[in-house]
Amino acid sequence: MKTMINNTITIILAGGMGSRLMPLTRLRAKPSVPFGGKYRIIDFSLSNCLHSGLRRILVLTQYKSHSLQKHLRDGWSIFNPELGEYITPVPAQMRHGNKWYQGTADAIHQNSYLLERSDAEWTIILSGDHIYRMDYAAMLETHKTLGADATIACMRVPLEEAGMFGIMSTDEKQRVTQFQEKPADASPSPDDPERALASMGVYVFSTRMLVDILEKDSQNEYSNHDFGHDILPELIHSHRVCAHYFGEEKGRVSPDNYWRDVGTIESYYQANMDLLKSIPALDLYQADWPIRSYQSQTPPARAVPGNSGNEGIFINSMLSGGTIISGGNVSHSVLFQNVFIDDETFVENSVLFNNVSVGKKTRLNRCIIDKDVTVPDGETIGYDLEKDRKRFTVTDNGIVVVPQGYVFD
Repeated sequence: MKTMINNTITIILAGGMGSRLMPLTRLRAKPSVPFGGKYRIIDFSLSNCLHSGLRRILVLTQYKSHSLQKHLRDGWSIFNPELGEYITPVPAQMRHGNKWYQGTADAIHQNSYLLERSDAEWTIILSGDHIYRMDYAAMLETHKTLGADATIACMRVPLEEAGMFGIMSTDEKQRVTQFQEKPADASPSPDDPERALASMGVYVFSTRMLVDILEKDSQNEYSNHDFGHDILPELIHSHRVCAHYFGEEKGRVSPDNYWRDVGTIESYYQANMDLLKSIPALDLYQADWPIRSYQSQTPPARAVPGNSGNEGIFINSMLSGGTIISGGNVSHSVLFQNVFIDDETFVENSVLFNNVSVGKKTRLNRCIIDKDVTVPDGETIGYDLEKDRKRFTVTDNGIVVVPQGYVFD
């Protein structure tokens, strides 16, 4: 198995705009959006690579990539190039024609020279914008054992959510017999009428075959140049495409099979709130599969009395280094580094990014406040949504998002 790992190259697709996550993606790519008090979204895919033994990783960037590239430099310069190990950001370069990436397949096709130069027999393709733990080595073993040309990681999802995914059907030997990208009327699994088998956007390909099919797709003027819409539905008719069932891996993986596409403000907010459950579906404290990230040098978080004499209090919350609660009250919230909560202030059900300062006698509820924001004394956010909509992004379910660097009148 080690030989197979060493003969595999990994590509992480990290160039997406993430328009449904606006304004969190106004100044950064979706994979570099902060998550869980100290991480970036891409840290989960990279940590999975690290623990799976994958050491040759290309991160394809495009949209507003500076924040992501800086994070890779500061937090992920951990491999030794002299040993053939690397995590390398690859910006869009227009190597084929005069267009930027036209789809997920086109992004890889434009960098196919890197696959050929690597001499890797297998290529694993990941998305940099999902929250999960997964042992990719087990998936590579599935690919080899089944003699597949391509393997798709999949999981069961409720039928009412199937329209958000690529939906698959398989036979008794795990061969994929049907693939539909985001169908309006998905077919349930034969053994589970309430659920459908969904693609996770994690693929293993035999490298030579991958290069060939991407070249062929690039010449098809009617193609969207996308794996889900074009490549996979066609490939199942001409090649052996198999399924790897997420959660059936052996070894050190998350026992809860947690996987989330945090592509919307609602799903992003809920994934953060999931971390605060008594028994979280995704346990960040799992010692044998830690999530790595860049950690700046900050003092410990602390809660102190404010000038009013009130004690600083936090209940069922996550606090990162440098955070100070000075006489305020924080409940069921995620606070990133260097957050300051002033006296007689209440923060509930919220996510506050780095360097957010909240003034005295302020009330925040169901908010996401991006970095470098100073909320003035006496401000109220999350209680009068009509008022909030005049200033901020407010979702259908009432999550208020204050953009990075916002200056209050």
